[in-house]
Parts: sequence; C-alpha cells; structure tokens
Amino acid sequence: MKMHEGGISIWFFIGVSLLVNGVLITGAGVWELIHPPTPDKQVVLFQYHTNVWWGALLLVLGLIYCLKYSPSRKV
Repeated sequence: MKMHEGGISIWFFIGVSLLVNGVLITGAGVWELIHPPTPDKQVVLFQYHTNVWWGALLLVLGLIYCLKYSPSRKV
C-alpha cells in the first residue's frame, strides 16, 4: 500500500487498537486464571480460557500491524 507524503497509514492505528485490546483482554484472562470465579458464577466453557487465547491472538496481530505499518519504517 502506498502512503501519502507525510501521512500515517490507517493500518498502524488499527494495529495499535488491536494491541491495546489484546493487552487488556489477556490481562483480564490471566487475572481470571489467578483468581477464578466461584463455580456458580463461571461461564459454561470456563475451562478453555478463551479470553487468554483471544487476547493473545489480538496482541500478536496488533504487534505485527504496528511493526509492519510503523511510521518510522521506510517505505
């Protein structure tokens, strides 16, 4: 993709958004691993820890986008 002179690619901001959401979701998932809810308040598939996996996926994708479309990177 071409960048306009002096502009920042929108994909960089999408990467930042994915990265921030990934950190927050992964952090919440790790918190739940350390402090699990009582059995009566757990969701049905709690044992799969999907928030940790989903957050890690968003974190990795956000990191890839941030590195690939970084404004300091030469085009």
